[in-house]
Amino acid sequence: MGRGRWWGLVLAVAVAVVASTASQSKQDHLVSRIAFGSCSDQSDPQHIWNAINNFDPEVFIWLGDNIYGDIKHPFKLFGKERTIGPWKNIPRFTPSSKQEMEAKYKKAKTNPGYSRLRENTKVIGTWDDHDYGLNDAGKEFSEKITNQGLLLDFLDEPLDSPRRKQEGVYASYTFGPVSRQIKVILLDTRYHRDPLLSDGTFLGKSQWAWLEKELNGPASAITIIGSSVQVISNHSGATGPLFSFECWGRFPKERDHLFKLIADSKRDGVFFISGDVHFGEIARYDCATGYPLYDITSSGLTKAVEKAVPPPLHLILKFLAQLTPTTMRVMDRNCRYSSCTYGQPNFGAIEIDWDATPVTLKIEVRDINGFPVTGVKVPLLELQAGSVDPVAAIKAGEYQRHCSLEVTLPWLVRYRLAILFYGAVAVLLLALIGITSGAISISRRLLHKYKCD
Repeated sequence: MGRGRWWGLVLAVAVAVVASTASQSKQDHLVSRIAFGSCSDQSDPQHIWNAINNFDPEVFIWLGDNIYGDIKHPFKLFGKERTIGPWKNIPRFTPSSKQEMEAKYKKAKTNPGYSRLRENTKVIGTWDDHDYGLNDAGKEFSEKITNQGLLLDFLDEPLDSPRRKQEGVYASYTFGPVSRQIKVILLDTRYHRDPLLSDGTFLGKSQWAWLEKELNGPASAITIIGSSVQVISNHSGATGPLFSFECWGRFPKERDHLFKLIADSKRDGVFFISGDVHFGEIARYDCATGYPLYDITSSGLTKAVEKAVPPPLHLILKFLAQLTPTTMRVMDRNCRYSSCTYGQPNFGAIEIDWDATPVTLKIEVRDINGFPVTGVKVPLLELQAGSVDPVAAIKAGEYQRHCSLEVTLPWLVRYRLAILFYGAVAVLLLALIGITSGAISISRRLLHKYKCD
């Protein structure tokens, strides 16, 4: 080998070592601020990035619906193309082409606010249905392989990443130095999911095996499990038959298996973050692992329930949120609204005070200006096995609220929204019948009087 070629080889090895060391150093940097969010329509105003950038997170986590890639057709009961009703002849949502998906990702990625975040922050993420390619879709969706590549391009995943070769976009990351490490586990709730109502698999065999291995791996001070849909809350158990949400609660065997994996791993410091539902809330479950399991839902960055209706109806939505039965939601007097839900654009913010004794977690849902609307402050010691005895807690009644599932509520409580709705419809129908009957009666009398005259 010539001297020039030998020195070239040495230089290449040196550069590779320096790059590797720099990458490792970046991973070992202490992380104390993490932001997360979901449900961002690339065509909507993106003002919320200012608040996220001002929070200055070291890591940002996408929780799905990072773009709205599918095509949403308007509600039509009549006409040539009917999307609802007994004469429905086309689906409400249809997939976009690869070229259309690429254009939507490009628009999202080049947004100035998001571009600034990417320059200063490590961005990771998973997907949900609308960036997967079709509303509510699961393993049956035919374009999932193509769209997996598009998502990973959006996330700047290296071309040689194992994530590009596996079936699904699940992944894990570890940040921070030993003893102050944060492990982030991102689940794929789409690629392998069986149809809704099947109570089949949610993650698929390969992902379940991977998750078990991750949970039983090296310990970390904090473990964040990111799920595109809610893990703890099961609002469908209380809002049916009016409407339903996708969530782990609709696959009860799979959710029980998830809780068992966490409990069996004896892993402390675990909590969930989620999106999908177009409102923010915090839920808590005390009867799974021996310590409280929190699920912080932030949804969405641009999509939110109150943006979907005219402002005069916002008060009605707040009333319905207050009325919706919930056994898991964390209710706190510091919430902006009494329901402790938030129906405007929002993002999630996690702050870890590593210097406090004990180490303290502050997790909040924040509004478009960066102000908290609901949140919890938890000493890390509380997220350790044994901090809650569920049997004793239920007997004492102290933790009953965060142990009883929505589906176990008395039916009058569980279905009070449906009872209120159908009761209101019945009253309106009776009133309409009464008014119509009165009008007919008055018309007949007037007609009779007219004939007599």
